[in-house]
Amino acid sequence: MSKKPVGHKARKRFGQNFLQDQGIIRRIIRSIGPTEAQHLVEIGPGLGAITEELLDSCRRLDVVELDRDLIPILQTKFFSYSDKFTIHQGDALEFDFASFYDGEHQLRVVGNLPYNISTPLIFHLLSFADQIEDMHFMLQKEVVNRLAAKPGDSAYGRLGIMAQYYCHVEPLFLVPPEAFDPAPKVDSAIVRLIPYKELPLVAKDISKLETVVRTAFGQRRKTLRNNLKPLLSADDISELGIDPGLRPERLSLKDFITIADFLSN
Repeated sequence: MSKKPVGHKARKRFGQNFLQDQGIIRRIIRSIGPTEAQHLVEIGPGLGAITEELLDSCRRLDVVELDRDLIPILQTKFFSYSDKFTIHQGDALEFDFASFYDGEHQLRVVGNLPYNISTPLIFHLLSFADQIEDMHFMLQKEVVNRLAAKPGDSAYGRLGIMAQYYCHVEPLFLVPPEAFDPAPKVDSAIVRLIPYKELPLVAKDISKLETVVRTAFGQRRKTLRNNLKPLLSADDISELGIDPGLRPERLSLKDFITIADFLSN
């Protein structure tokens, strides 16, 4: 999330679109509401427009940036914050975010996530949910719709189900293409994910739940009877009180947990 400086060209392979609308930047900061006691992590800081605002308000800020050419720019720009600002060059998809957790201060994660990595990166971050207080992301509007979708919605699927297992999902506001340079071809949106302190619904085996959800949505247009055939029979599904003739988007999170727990037993 950053303002584009002279001499740096956004790179398509990194999915870079530099945020330049000061009104949007201020609105994002207000939504995050960082405080001086908190430890923040920013993914993909770009040239640091959001970074600068965060540094003025938090106890510590770690940033993860893939583009090596941006590292010296960030180091120079935020030299005076060296006591609480650390840059980590690397791929967020492979980063161990637990390494930031000190056992006391939960992490607050912020990021402008490129479309091509947003889904796998959110799944990666969910594995650290115990160490995270909340996450604020700028994403393609379509991805935010998938995160917040309910049973029966066309956008409902694996991403939303697993995100909602771990987190309360709250879409915040839209960001138009003209807020960026270069302008993307799609609308973006800000979303807040708040990991539950205590899960409202608990699966006996989370890996079983992940397998059931992934298998059920393997072919969206087919029914549970067909998609879940490798895992259990139509009679088994019926005995659980679920219609095997339904398509997967009709099932609630609780339904998927019921199936996963049956397989765990």
